[in-house]
Amino acid sequence: MGNKISYLSSALLYYLVVYPLSLLPLSVIYLFTDVLYFILTRIAPYRKRLISKNLYKSFPQASHAHRKKIKRAFYQHLCDLLAESIKNISISERELRRRFKVSNYSILNKLYAEGKDVLLVSGHYNNWEWMITAQNILFRHQAAGIGMPLSNAFWNKKLNERRARFGMEILSANNLHEFLGSEHPKPIATLILSDQAPFDSLKSYWMNFLNQKTPVFFGCEQLAHQYNSAVVYFVINKRKRGYYKVDFQLICENAKDMHYGEITEKYTKLIEKAINKHPEYWLWSHNRWKRHIPENLEALRIEQQEKFEKRFPAVKKKLNTDSNNVTNSENPKSIQYAKF
Repeated sequence: MGNKISYLSSALLYYLVVYPLSLLPLSVIYLFTDVLYFILTRIAPYRKRLISKNLYKSFPQASHAHRKKIKRAFYQHLCDLLAESIKNISISERELRRRFKVSNYSILNKLYAEGKDVLLVSGHYNNWEWMITAQNILFRHQAAGIGMPLSNAFWNKKLNERRARFGMEILSANNLHEFLGSEHPKPIATLILSDQAPFDSLKSYWMNFLNQKTPVFFGCEQLAHQYNSAVVYFVINKRKRGYYKVDFQLICENAKDMHYGEITEKYTKLIEKAINKHPEYWLWSHNRWKRHIPENLEALRIEQQEKFEKRFPAVKKKLNTDSNNVTNSENPKSIQYAKF
């Protein structure tokens, strides 16, 4: 009974409030979220303690005043992101193309011409929802995206339906390998947002990220080896309010040419670089560091590497002289943060 009530109330909220609101010009929707920004900063701050803790641990050398400025800017971005996510429900292809541009098609076009499947990897930085929706109309590859199902059945169904309306294939743990392993009329580009907390810290790749020992989702690297996919990092940059540009950087064309952990290290450091440049655009309200650190990270890393190399024997072996793994570093090098 409770599930039915939740489903019906969510449907009423969608059809009576959210969808009609999405039909308004984005400039008008921003007016509503500007009110929300005032509430979040002056009356009822959303996840204030968690955001403050994340910023303190990520930028320990920053002043309290500077972290406070980042937090206020993040709240503004979060409210803008909400407005743009609402607009995403009904945004037209024409308007999406006008607001979401691509700076360099050459990397993906080359891989497409070679018939190469691609893993597009990044984090929850700037407007990832528009990237999901626009992917199949911007690039020649067949778009696919790996998503975690929402607990609310109505919103899970409706949001995936809206995300997929321009041709994006929404994948989950249940159909991921069946889809990637089957024949397709053209190469696939699978989008992976890999910067949130993994479910299992013992199956994660541990590294230093934003001045903290952090478990990182390792699925992208495993998929790259299993399906011989190229890996391309993308970053979404904000041009101005409501306008974005996506840039690409090749991580590898052939996973077997990379050492164990090298793919994960490279794209995670690129995510970190983007965050340090404009920290306000990352999702600080996510409880990113909620997993406990295993007692012996070095032993865990060795065990994981042995299992990985047994499963994928073609992986490029790393020489002992080249094995200063950041997992075992007790004093990670301080990173620079942006001032704005």
